[in-house]
Amino acid sequence: MRTVTLVLVIGVGILLAQEKPALYERVGRYDGIATIVDAYLKGVRADPQFARFSGRGTDSLARAKQLLKDQLCALTGGPCVYIGRDMKTAHGGLGITESDWAASMKYMAAALDRSHVSGSEKQEFLTLIDSMKPMFVEKH
Repeated sequence: MRTVTLVLVIGVGILLAQEKPALYERVGRYDGIATIVDAYLKGVRADPQFARFSGRGTDSLARAKQLLKDQLCALTGGPCVYIGRDMKTAHGGLGITESDWAASMKYMAAALDRSHVSGSEKQEFLTLIDSMKPMFVEKH
């Protein structure tokens, strides 16, 4: 009986040791998320393709930036709480197209590169974002 218990304890210990940290940890925690969001928004806001979405005041832009940081922090396994609206409600009626989504993903990939997130972490992050596509894209 002791042998079985010992083997079980060792087995659980090995499994726990092999479990990799949350994506949040692997991209640099909150500071990493903030850097990614800042780089992403800088790219998107400079692109004329997204000009039709820019009719917001400074306070509204700052709030949107903070909500995105909180949302990505929470989605990647961090301690943040996202208090914004769901994505379908927040982006409904904006007429976001496949082309808009593809350009947005391009900027997210570039933001990850600028933030020194690469390899499996970059792919995992992009897959997470791309999984939300049905909540954004209205025009195919």
